[in-house]
Amino acid sequence: MGIGAAVALTALPAVAMAQPKAVAASAAADPLAAQVDAFLQAQMRAGGIPGMQVAVIQHGRLVLSRSYGIANLQTPVPVTAETIFAVNSITKAFTGVAAMRQVQEGRLDLDAPVGQYLADLPAAWRPITIRQLLTHMSGLPDINRAPGDRDERVGGDAIWAWVQAQPMKFTPGERFDYCQTNYTLIQRVVDGLTGQPPDTPINGWEFEAAGMTHTAYGDSGMVTPGKAAGYRNSYAPGPDGAPVATPHPVYELFRPMHRASSGLDSTAEDMARWMIAVSQERLLDADSLRLLWTPARFNDGRASQWGLGWVVLNRGDHRAVGMTGGSRSAFFLYPEDDVGVVILTNLSGANPEDMIDQVAAFYGAKLTGVAALRAELQRRGYDQAAALYAELKAKDPAFQVEEAELNDWGYRLLSNGQPRNALPLLKLVADLFPASGNAQDSLAEALAATGDKAGAIVAYQRSLELDPKNTNAERRLVALKAGG
Repeated sequence: MGIGAAVALTALPAVAMAQPKAVAASAAADPLAAQVDAFLQAQMRAGGIPGMQVAVIQHGRLVLSRSYGIANLQTPVPVTAETIFAVNSITKAFTGVAAMRQVQEGRLDLDAPVGQYLADLPAAWRPITIRQLLTHMSGLPDINRAPGDRDERVGGDAIWAWVQAQPMKFTPGERFDYCQTNYTLIQRVVDGLTGQPPDTPINGWEFEAAGMTHTAYGDSGMVTPGKAAGYRNSYAPGPDGAPVATPHPVYELFRPMHRASSGLDSTAEDMARWMIAVSQERLLDADSLRLLWTPARFNDGRASQWGLGWVVLNRGDHRAVGMTGGSRSAFFLYPEDDVGVVILTNLSGANPEDMIDQVAAFYGAKLTGVAALRAELQRRGYDQAAALYAELKAKDPAFQVEEAELNDWGYRLLSNGQPRNALPLLKLVADLFPASGNAQDSLAEALAATGDKAGAIVAYQRSLELDPKNTNAERRLVALKAGG
C-alpha cells in the first residue's frame, strides 16, 4: 500500500493545491525545483496539508524557496514566502545553541548539576546535569501535564508549584523521556548567567546574528500579522471503512516559562538564514558544534538519538542533524553533504521530517539507513518493508537502520490515521531488534489499531518481559483482556 493509501481526505479548496504562477514559471528553468515541486505537492495531496513552505541551503547559500497552498482554510489566503508558521519544538534547537554559547564562553558546564546554578529546586532535582536536561534524560515530571497548563486563566506560579510537587519518573540518565520541564530549567539557568529575570527568552541574539526579520515568539492568544492558522486532523471511518480526515483549528498557549522549548514563529527563509549561520560557525565555533551534535549516552553506555537540543540521526558518514516541531515543521542539516532543508506546514500530523530526506537527496545528500528505506517504500508501498530491507541488505551487507529512527517513523504513521501503513514498519523494528521492549510495545499498539487483539496481547506481554518497568504495557494489557 502506497503513502496515504489508507487515509481518505476531506476536500480542500482548489487553491490549496494550486501552484503559484511564479513557482511554475521558475520551475521550468530549474529541473531540481521542478522535482521538489512535484514531490511536495504529491505529499500535500496525500496528507491533506493545506499550506507549506520549503527552503534549501547548499554550500552556504539559499538555493530554493517555495510556497504552496493556503495559509488559512477559512478565507482562504495563499501561502507566500513571508507567511509566518509556528515551529513549535524547533525552538529547542535554538535553545541548544544558546546553551552551548554559554559553554563556549566558559560560564556553563554541561556535566555540572543544575542545583549549582539554581538554588530554589526540589532536592531530587538538584543533581540532574545540564546535559541530562538538554537531552531529555532527567526523569523530571513534565510541566505540560500540569492541570490548567493550557488555560491562560491559570497562573504560571501554580503550574510551577504543581510540577515541583510531583515525583521523579526515573533515575536521571536511565532512559529517554521527552519533557518540557527540562527546557524551562535551561532557560532559567541561562537567564541567571546573563543577568536576565527568570523566563526571559534567551534566543534573540541568534535572530539578530542570522538576520531573521520574520521570527518572534507567539501563540494563539496573540495577533501575528501574516501568520498561518494551525490545524489538526481527526479521523472517522468512511463508507469503505478507511479513515476520513477532517481538519480542526489548533489552539496553542506558550507561557514565558515554556519559551525555551516552544513558541517560536518563523518562515522557511528565516530558518534558512539561521541554518546558514549555524553551518558557517557564526553562532558557535567548530568545537561547540561538535558537542552540540554529539549524541548523549545513557548511564549504561548506550547512545541516545539526542544531541544538545538537536536530534542526531546516525547514518554512518552522512548524518542528519536537526529538529522537528508540532508534527508540522522540521529542519535538518546534512553536514557531510553541505545541504540543509526546512519544511514548515500548518497541519499538525503533516510530519515533514518524512519528506526532508528526499528533498535533500535532490541536492546531493546521500540517503542511507532509514532515509533510503523510506524513499523507496513511499514509491513501492509500506507492505514491502521487510522485503525491501532484505533487498537493501543483500546489495550492501553494511546497510543498517537505527531502531529509534525506524520506530519513530512507524509511530508517526500510527498516530496520524495510517495504522495499516505503520504495521509493516513496526513489525520490521520488532524483528530487527528482538530484545527491545519499546519495539514490542509499538508493535502491540499497531496490532491493536488494526484489529488484531490477540496479537497485541502477545506483543504487550513480550514488551513487559523485556522491560518490566513499562507501565503503558501493563495498562494496555489490562484493558485488552477486559475487552477494551
